[in-house]
Amino acid sequence: MEPQKKLINSVDSCVDEALCGLVRASGGLSLLGGHRVVLRSDLESLRGKVALLSGGGSGHEPAHGGYVGAGMLSAAVAGGVFASPPPASILAAIMSLHNAGAAGVLLIVKNYTGDRLNFGLAAEQARNHGVTVDMVIVAEDCAFDRPSKAGRRGLCGTVFIHKLAGALAEEGSSLDHIVARVTEVLKGVGSLGVSLSPCSVPGSLPSFDLSPGDMELGLGIHGEPGIKRSKVTSADEVVKTMIDHMTNPDSQSCLPLKSGDNVVVCVNNLGALSCLEMAIVTRAAITCLESRGMAVARVMSGSFMTSLEMAGVSLTLMRANEETLRLFDATTSAPAWPNLSSVHVSGRSYIVAPPTMDTRPQDDIHTEGSLSPVMHKALESVCSTLLERQEELNSLDRAAGDGDCGNTHAQAARAIQEWLRGHVVPGCPGKLLSVLAGLVQEKMGGSSGALYSLFLTAAAGHVAEGRSDAAAWASAVHAGTQAMRRYGGADPGDRTMLDALFPAVDELMKLTTAPPGGQMVILQAAVQKAASGAEATRNLTARAGRASYIAAERVTLPDPGAVAVAAILRAVLESLEGRK
Repeated sequence: MEPQKKLINSVDSCVDEALCGLVRASGGLSLLGGHRVVLRSDLESLRGKVALLSGGGSGHEPAHGGYVGAGMLSAAVAGGVFASPPPASILAAIMSLHNAGAAGVLLIVKNYTGDRLNFGLAAEQARNHGVTVDMVIVAEDCAFDRPSKAGRRGLCGTVFIHKLAGALAEEGSSLDHIVARVTEVLKGVGSLGVSLSPCSVPGSLPSFDLSPGDMELGLGIHGEPGIKRSKVTSADEVVKTMIDHMTNPDSQSCLPLKSGDNVVVCVNNLGALSCLEMAIVTRAAITCLESRGMAVARVMSGSFMTSLEMAGVSLTLMRANEETLRLFDATTSAPAWPNLSSVHVSGRSYIVAPPTMDTRPQDDIHTEGSLSPVMHKALESVCSTLLERQEELNSLDRAAGDGDCGNTHAQAARAIQEWLRGHVVPGCPGKLLSVLAGLVQEKMGGSSGALYSLFLTAAAGHVAEGRSDAAAWASAVHAGTQAMRRYGGADPGDRTMLDALFPAVDELMKLTTAPPGGQMVILQAAVQKAASGAEATRNLTARAGRASYIAAERVTLPDPGAVAVAAILRAVLESLEGRK
């Protein structure tokens, strides 16, 4: 088995290049020379205030460098991928903050042995340099019912502590007050992860094996296997299982939530879930918590503490009072903190009533007019023609598309026939065209339905009961064709239905100046030009539609859409001539 492919330059340089990319893209951040330390660019703003430092192994981006900014961390120190940062870099970060005039430095550390040791060593060294330092250990993992002596792991709840402590520090709170406040908050914070895949450190094999269709519950953010393996179920079931586990009163890691509690929810992408999946999980989390009587105060959903490319999600819940929410909502310039609303999630009306729409044209009651019998006969002719040629059109479409052109035209024909059986044809041609536009939009479907509906909708405004002579019909057809061209993006010569329609329309525009006796000749010529245009598409290279994705040498038959248009025009002509 080969290591997972990653879009990097080299294993050795990936962390440094990632930190450089973060800082170059964020005007408020700087790098500490010679160290993997991200600093606020405005360190002078720390004078007289408590500075916050966090960090850990890389591979959890945007943690922790993305949370450096006013109102959150003052600096973040990075180790190698999934490796604790060295004490020398941690100490360099502490001293940089101290030298900027900070009134003490708070270290926010996830509960992993390497992090505790290295941050602890740097803290002791800093104290020997006269720096006031304190440390908060985040250990909010709810996975283990009986945690080992090492204790619960630090997970995405760390980001909540960054935010709350950062808001307090920005307000000028003392180091002792910040430590006491976040220590109390941590009693009401819990996290749990689930994964559908392992992850792999650059240059290495996956951290564990997970069979297709399986998921791992309670895993750590460094690719450590979880506590339980089971088959993947629905998002709702997975979220319910996670929250049941987190709030299990028999567990020593239980998060003590009860009905009536206000909670902040973090739905954290572990690396490779799609945005669509994340939104579904977010909905499930809100719904599940509300069903237990809890009020969801805030929700953040996205990538906040990842595990490289792991396909999974973690949930972090935090019990929150009004003071906690005030700190949570405080402004920050940290680039990875989301732009959240301060409106309570639960209890908010989130569905807006749809606008009152006019009834569908095909449902309106119409009155007949002098043109109704003629238009009725033309529609019957068109429908029977399309049904007769259904298989022919399908066959043409199979050579360059998905083989359903005849079926979609037949659907439209049957819908029109059904409508004709229950309605009178309106005397106003524009109203009839609007009816047909509604029918093909609803029943025909696909791009063909949209194109025909566009044509008919645009044409409808050019013909009315008192304005339905040959010139008006010519203008209507021209307007419809231009709408198809404008919104569909195709042009004559692109091997589409426009190759039949455009030459016919050019001919029909002669109706605007033709004497009454010459109108039928023009119509006959227009139908012939449509047929010729359709036949000529066999020699064109497709530049629009599905056929444009197929090699030109494989597309040798006429375009089915163009053939259908020519057939429709011929059916109208034959009905007017009395031949059908």
